[in-house]
Amino acid sequence: MKSKQVIWLPLAFLCLLTACQSDTSNLKNQNVALQLQQKALASDLGYQIVESLTVEVGPRMAGTEKDIQAVNWAVTKLESLGFDKVYKEAVEVPVWVRGDASAYVTAPFTQPLVITALGGSIATPEKGVTAEIVRFDTLDALKAASTQEVEGKIVFIDHKTERHIDGKGYGITVGGRSKGAVTAAEKGAVAIVIRSIGTDSDRMAHTGMMRYKEGVPRIPAAAMSNPDADLINGMLKRTDSVTLQLYLSPESRGTATSYNVIAEVTGSSKPEEIVLIGAHLDSWDEGTGAIDDGAGVGIVTAAAKLIQELPQKPARTVRVVLYAAEEIGLVGGKAYARDHQQELAKHYIAAESDFGAGRIYRLDVRVNDNAFADIQSLTGVMAENGVMPGNNEANGGPDVSMLPDYGVPVATLRQDGRDYFDYHHTPNDTLDKIDPAALAQNVAAYAQFAWLMAQSEVELRPIPAKQDK
Repeated sequence: MKSKQVIWLPLAFLCLLTACQSDTSNLKNQNVALQLQQKALASDLGYQIVESLTVEVGPRMAGTEKDIQAVNWAVTKLESLGFDKVYKEAVEVPVWVRGDASAYVTAPFTQPLVITALGGSIATPEKGVTAEIVRFDTLDALKAASTQEVEGKIVFIDHKTERHIDGKGYGITVGGRSKGAVTAAEKGAVAIVIRSIGTDSDRMAHTGMMRYKEGVPRIPAAAMSNPDADLINGMLKRTDSVTLQLYLSPESRGTATSYNVIAEVTGSSKPEEIVLIGAHLDSWDEGTGAIDDGAGVGIVTAAAKLIQELPQKPARTVRVVLYAAEEIGLVGGKAYARDHQQELAKHYIAAESDFGAGRIYRLDVRVNDNAFADIQSLTGVMAENGVMPGNNEANGGPDVSMLPDYGVPVATLRQDGRDYFDYHHTPNDTLDKIDPAALAQNVAAYAQFAWLMAQSEVELRPIPAKQDK
């Protein structure tokens, strides 16, 4: 009996000591998280970075000279901020040039329309395309139509995007942009024009990527401004037939080399393990790429810089990835997953900022179900910054959305996006749309998140399978 006491009493004491040490460590980490919040809210570094990018580079379409200018800007900026490592990785990207776009109603009431080519679209013939419009409420309505209804006409998908804090209206309507041309062409349409995927009432068209399908004829594809879509509807109330003349001159120019640009704060005790926070460096060519995704670049870079400045290094490496060519098909994100496949088992968690600069209100994750409560507890300090616990169904953001397929846990720091799609993919995506205080709150949230994840002792794997909805 005495021998058992000699064995078990010290073990019990050690268990209590370990628990005490763990509690002390967690308290220290949370105190650091609060310090990071205070420093972020008092700093304008994130805003300075976005301003620098939008003023010194501006629009930076993948594969163009401006894209390479942005890459060089990013390397110089990250090096000037003193990160432990700064490097870039080559990515082959398709090159598409917008050209000109115009549209006119030629009957029954002659009026010009404001349009823009959708990314990846082919050009019209040199003299344009003139045909009667056939209108559909949604992509599904077009799919249900007969070939006789569509053949020889210009398809008009008139699906309005609803305004929501989480931007879910975009997911409902964006299929018309990405898949509409294929469906229309399969039924014999000569072109497609969609109501812009946007929540605004400005007379500006929203661009964005569309897709063709092997074996299906390629037809020109454009978006018109929301007021012009309303104008077409007004005409259709008065007549059964509206004729549109459409002219587009985009051009595909093969491929070019771009780069994912990467910076690191090297971990102290687990440097081989990685907490990834990312954004995409490219933008569409019509605005200056401020909210999409200059804001994200500023947020994750400034957050990592705050961690770099701490007197103690994080346990894990914090890696900032500024992805190439997100807008034209997540090219940089796919390349990163492919090129780092052997290292992905060491990625502790990943998150991406790509939804403007609205305040972050919730943290969703995708971790092992048994770890979910522990992660919520660990990140509970983020409530001081207005970030509440969310669900366990995160996708992480566009460029990291493929990482869960490799078993990598992800997080989504949800932003208030109620006005995001007012400006998204338009000439109105400019610096004045960013609230510096809201941007600083984002920087604080990402700094807290990255620090807490870098210090976490919670086992996050294996992650749950994606839920079909």
